[in-house]
Amino acid sequence: MAELFKALTVEEARLAFVGYLPVKKQAETVPLLESLGCRLAAEVRAAEDVPGFDRSTVDGYAVRARDTYGATEGLPAYVDICGEVLMGQAPIGKIGTGQAWRIATGGMLPGGADAVVMVEYTEVLDESVIGITRPVAPGENVVRRGEDISTDEVALPAGHRVRPQDLGMLSSIGISRVEVVSPCKVGIISSGDELVEPSEFPSPGKVRDINSYTLAGAVTACGGKPYMYGIIRDEYNEFKNTLERALEENDLILLSGGSSVGTRDVAARVLESIGQPGILFHGLSIKPGKPAIGAFVKNRPVFGLPGHPTSAMVVFDLMVAPLIRSGEYTNSEKDSLIEYPLLAEITRNLHSAAGREDFIRVRLVTRDGRLFADPVLGKSGLINTMVKADGLAHIPAGKEGVEAGELLRVKLI
Repeated sequence: MAELFKALTVEEARLAFVGYLPVKKQAETVPLLESLGCRLAAEVRAAEDVPGFDRSTVDGYAVRARDTYGATEGLPAYVDICGEVLMGQAPIGKIGTGQAWRIATGGMLPGGADAVVMVEYTEVLDESVIGITRPVAPGENVVRRGEDISTDEVALPAGHRVRPQDLGMLSSIGISRVEVVSPCKVGIISSGDELVEPSEFPSPGKVRDINSYTLAGAVTACGGKPYMYGIIRDEYNEFKNTLERALEENDLILLSGGSSVGTRDVAARVLESIGQPGILFHGLSIKPGKPAIGAFVKNRPVFGLPGHPTSAMVVFDLMVAPLIRSGEYTNSEKDSLIEYPLLAEITRNLHSAAGREDFIRVRLVTRDGRLFADPVLGKSGLINTMVKADGLAHIPAGKEGVEAGELLRVKLI
């Protein structure tokens, strides 16, 4: 059994899981719109060119570029209007020397044309002749066939998380159904004799369950599917039976409460009894969130999160969210910058213990074009500090505090 509260850094805790991740996920085929936020189970290749023809990006006249060379407002290049491109139809015929066709944005270029002159740079002499007052180069104001994506090109790689713009890409190449990794099913168990459901009025010594609902929302926001197992007592057999059922029905388990050292806390004992390797860490060198448990049992990651709402959310963000999103941890500099993308000036001095990472709840404000992070002070047992905050500011383990005016990396929450 891992030594209680031999606190690991976040990086060390993640490394403890490396030999057991990623857990193989099931795949399913879903309608295109249902794939938003999901990870692709396989790469998607284009079966055709997009666009499938040369098309205009402006309203104007399709021309041969060389017929416009040298054109100026004082000495226009005159061309004959010999046709018009109808939207949604292929033009019949070709453009010859000194000729032009009327064309709208998105229209298909007729044969022989290699550029489009914007209507703003023409002057109409009569119904059949225009003067061009500005030259165009070959390919100007034109999207070429296959310029967006070409046949057999990888449109999206395996593992890519589908975004709104990706739906547009997939629809452009005729994809109406897509194979995705099945969303991570996350079982959520809250333990504590002091907890009651939100619908109940708490008697003295009781509090309503906050973490189950906070965590369910966090799981959904990461693209997972939460399944709540309700509130269980701090009793060994009840805890074990519920956990074993959740392990059978889910890909990952979250235990809320029962992670600190105390005579009534049974999470660690139950986890060690169910299967190997069991507990991988008990304690993180972070604030808030130190009394956290990470375990791997029955081929499932299990995390015991602190009972304090803020602590639970911080540990979830660091240890659980990456697994729901991608099934594994990455530690590249690029991923770190994406995770904490903002730089903001902290507005007050803050203490931090050496060797510990601190995550500070902050409000974000802008003044004179500069971004400031104003700490939201309060104990980790208070949910309203997270509600009032816009982001989390990160104080690295190598610092013993920060002074007002220092830049800290911040992520939005």
